[in-house]
Amino acid sequence: QVQLVESGGGLVQPGGSLTLACAASGFTFSEFAMRWYRRAPGQERNLVAYISSGDGITTIYGDSVQGRFTASRDNAKNTVYLQMNRLKSEDTAVYYCNAFIGSDYWGQGTQVTVSS
Repeated sequence: QVQLVESGGGLVQPGGSLTLACAASGFTFSEFAMRWYRRAPGQERNLVAYISSGDGITTIYGDSVQGRFTASRDNAKNTVYLQMNRLKSEDTAVYYCNAFIGSDYWGQGTQVTVSS
């Protein structure tokens, strides 16, 4: 069955960096685009980043993270990454990876807290 497992969250100071990883299994990873979403406290889940299938040559980012976050993928490891730089307090959220394989599949999420 499809499984997505996020890791890499934690507490970081404003201006710092974190890299999230999402390990995928149960499907042919290279054939599917992947997405990162986040849900801040009291808010809806919002799209953060999209990376296309295959070589991941196409990436799309939400306006609030453009220029600070970078999505990448390693098909040999069935893993998608989210490099987050220059973090701000408003980046505090639970981050989820997502794959649409006929229907939406989600990981359990990983908490990112940006605070001094």
